[in-house]
Amino acid sequence: MNTPARLLVAFFTLFFITATNLYAADNSPVLSRIQKSGKMILGTSGNMPLMSEKLMTGEMAGFDVDMAKAMAESMGVELVIKELPFEKLIPALEKGTVDIVMSNMTMTVQRNMRVAFAGPYFISGKCLITKEEDMAKTDNTDKLNAGDITMVVIKGTTSENFVKELLPQLKRVTVSDVDAGTDKIAKGEAKAMMTDFPICLSVMKRHPDEGFQSVVSLLTYEPIGIALPANDPLFVNMAENFIMRAESVGLMDLLKLKWFGDAKITAVATPGSASGSAAP
Repeated sequence: MNTPARLLVAFFTLFFITATNLYAADNSPVLSRIQKSGKMILGTSGNMPLMSEKLMTGEMAGFDVDMAKAMAESMGVELVIKELPFEKLIPALEKGTVDIVMSNMTMTVQRNMRVAFAGPYFISGKCLITKEEDMAKTDNTDKLNAGDITMVVIKGTTSENFVKELLPQLKRVTVSDVDAGTDKIAKGEAKAMMTDFPICLSVMKRHPDEGFQSVVSLLTYEPIGIALPANDPLFVNMAENFIMRAESVGLMDLLKLKWFGDAKITAVATPGSASGSAAP
């Protein structure tokens, strides 16, 4: 991100922080715990590039991380980041070992029956990474549901469930992270990887000369939210207001510009819809 954009992010973040003061009520268990400790513990997987990613330096970065930092600063507390496998994030939230989860997590009914959600703060959709030109250009999703197709998905994500339920004929292979998935495609061990839009975008940015192609499916709607403990409605209410204010002062748009730019990816046409482009 260029210097003027960085200054704008700093300005909007400062405006947001100085305009927001929170004092937790005694009947708000999680907020009270956070304020007493002076720390808010973020659970994130660190394997969702552009949203939550562990850098070579060991530092966590991404859209979600920046959002969590702004949220912690607005509360006047320190952000502590705890890296966990994606499938262990909700259990950690339920046990109270993390206070919030931000990790490109879709607000599904199944998850919402266990934890609360604030948002969505970002709308995503399913996306394919492939080197197969025919697959990238297909306008018929039935062609993806074939026994000779091996598709990679990240374990514990909605992409895994999507492929399992809607594309049962193909061979499904689970991996722990994006790099493992793209490696299988590069080696010809899989024809495609199904994941979410931000991850597809990160692959295209990082591997511009390796022949990867990416398409967004119009079959899915992926509302991304902040997962919160189920026993603290005041915390949920505060998080909802945080998202609303971040959108109102322009901080959300600046973070989207910082992490996604103006990139566009071809969308897969489905019956009754027109092909086009998708952007965050």
